[in-house]
Amino acid sequence: MKIFQTLHPSVRRNLLTLFIAGLLFWAALSAMLPVLPLYVQSLGGTGRTIGWVMGAFAIGLLGTRSSLARLADMRGRKIVLIIGVLAVAIAPFCYGLTDSFIVLVAIRAFHGISIAAFALAFSALVIDLSPPQNRGELIGYMSLVNPIGMGLGPALGGFLESQFGFNATFIAAGVLGLLGFCFTIQVKEPSRPPQTQAQPSFSFWSKLGDPRVRIPALMLLMVGLSFGALTTFVPLLVDEAQIDVNVGLFYTMAAIAGFTLRLLVGRASDFYGRGPFISISLVLFALSMAVLWGMQGTTGFLMAGLLEGAGAGTLVPMVAALMADRSTPDERGRTFSLCMVGFDLGIALAGPLLGAIATQTSYRAVFGIATLLSSLGLVVFMAFSSKNLAQSVRFALGRSPDVYAIDTMPTSMVKNP
Repeated sequence: MKIFQTLHPSVRRNLLTLFIAGLLFWAALSAMLPVLPLYVQSLGGTGRTIGWVMGAFAIGLLGTRSSLARLADMRGRKIVLIIGVLAVAIAPFCYGLTDSFIVLVAIRAFHGISIAAFALAFSALVIDLSPPQNRGELIGYMSLVNPIGMGLGPALGGFLESQFGFNATFIAAGVLGLLGFCFTIQVKEPSRPPQTQAQPSFSFWSKLGDPRVRIPALMLLMVGLSFGALTTFVPLLVDEAQIDVNVGLFYTMAAIAGFTLRLLVGRASDFYGRGPFISISLVLFALSMAVLWGMQGTTGFLMAGLLEGAGAGTLVPMVAALMADRSTPDERGRTFSLCMVGFDLGIALAGPLLGAIATQTSYRAVFGIATLLSSLGLVVFMAFSSKNLAQSVRFALGRSPDVYAIDTMPTSMVKNP
């Protein structure tokens, strides 16, 4: 972590405050993961109903991505951070106030605004503060808020639900969100050159036709469908398989794996390129879905958590770094946000589509489909991530630089193009 020693003390303090805010945000958000599907089920919800409620989270994501991205680029990152942390603080208090599925869908959609805002602004602010030559390393370190928060949150949520009931988890998640707000308002956003803020904005959706964005977005669509199955149906799969384990431990194991790898891959990607690490993360994620598909006991359940954390925990920061490499400073927020629309759409579709399949078959069958989808994401990235098949394969394997990168190139590839 020597990179932090090269930063100005005020920047280090700012990053520490941002890190704590992010930690509390992800803990608050993830505390709901092992609890909310069971809560909907306790109200009489079927697999399809649970899918609609959980999938509604992506409605908030998709509906606000473009406006929040534009706000982050034109008005600043901090205001978007605040919107996100307020959404994550308010929503948990609302779940326990209703037993109406329609109202739960609305609350869940509002809850989705939290990631659309906070994750976007957090990544953009870290990139703003990062030296280009160390961008991947700093993003990797700062993105540790995700695995740590998602390691603590689900374990806490699962424990509180088992000991004190659903409302205890809802209250705890809301309190964590409020604490996150207290730190978020102390974050100081660096000033940006006036000409950067004054540049005309591009049409948000028109950029989806740009291959530097389109292919990562399509790849993330496949991953989002699988991830939607994960966040919606893992607690129900464990219940169906009659495995006696705290579901929150899945996310704890994922956090351990994600934490360990993020300490290594960020810096390595600055040298070897983003391609091979994205490819490896997709392989690991597909393996995690396959293990859940064939899971028979606690060991397989925990192993799936480790693989999922290693895969998904590496993928998102690497995609953030990839989009930063491919963007100018005034469009980074919108480019990354547009790329993540694929992930959002996948989550939105996963709930109702896979929920309907689960109702007709089983929750285990859902993860067989998720295995195929995440494998397809790997094929899309390896075949289409560059200008032709040969270049795409070379980039995905770390044998050539990213042809779409604007301002940086891994040092190893500068010497050996």
